[in-house]
Amino acid sequence: MHRKEKKALLQNRIFTEERRRHKKKRLVQSPNSYFMDVKCMGCYRITTIFSHAQTVVPCAGCSIILCRPRGGKCRLTAGCAFRKKNT
Repeated sequence: MHRKEKKALLQNRIFTEERRRHKKKRLVQSPNSYFMDVKCMGCYRITTIFSHAQTVVPCAGCSIILCRPRGGKCRLTAGCAFRKKNT
């Protein structure tokens, strides 16, 4: 292995270990939560939802339930497409 390849593997290993650590024990503290854009399967309207939402989130256009709370992260309804928002 070349020196650059070893360095890249080491950086990747450190990154994956940091993601598994507790959010306050990482080198740089960062939350586990995020915002996401969810596309409704009925009317294709995009709604922004918090990943740890504590209430049921309906679609503004057709009132289909997009996600339900599950104690931690919310559970998306089957068929809904989503993507994480960049922060």
